[in-house]
Amino acid sequence: MKTLALIWALCASALAAPARLTYTKSFPGSTPAYVSIQVDRTGALEYKESTSADEQPLKAQMKEADVTPLFTCAEQLEYFKQPIESGLKVANTGKKVFRYEPEAGPASETTFNYSIMPVAQQLLERFEQIAASERAYIDLDRAIHFDKLGVNDALAETEALWLHKQLTAPEQFVPLLTRIASHETFMHLVRDRAARLRDEFTGTVPQTAQSDTKPQ
Repeated sequence: MKTLALIWALCASALAAPARLTYTKSFPGSTPAYVSIQVDRTGALEYKESTSADEQPLKAQMKEADVTPLFTCAEQLEYFKQPIESGLKVANTGKKVFRYEPEAGPASETTFNYSIMPVAQQLLERFEQIAASERAYIDLDRAIHFDKLGVNDALAETEALWLHKQLTAPEQFVPLLTRIASHETFMHLVRDRAARLRDEFTGTVPQTAQSDTKPQ
């Protein structure tokens, strides 16, 4: 019986979902008015701009080097078991929620508008960078399908995040960049830019070349 119980315990452990962090922001009147970001300990990322259960989240895979700081911040904030709201009279910048779901045990979360805690500000900044990256992906994908003249601007948006080291999971952009680079319906300048970014994102361009690149 003990052996059977041990087997069941091991199976349950193997099937347990990895720990997950969630950031949501609700700010009516802004664009987007709602954001939801989920990142689990394996780096699986899901991004949504609606509370609708029918919306398919945008999915990507983050590198461990980018995931670890998120969970480190959460740990330093006691996994959101304590309030982080400053209580100061500041402008409303949206209702924000940090939530932590461990592999086992109850979830914990905290709601705030503004926090003066440096770690909370750091975590917020990292999540906002993820949101900006996913917005850039959405804008580029939309431009490819509906606004070919706007593709260069969308590429510039993506490249600016890349140059400032704020682009999350750049590999997710590679299929879009490959599509642009290989289709003659796009201007030659746009195809060249897409091909260069694709090569930089996949690591086929030396770092020195990347550092000399400037957005147009």
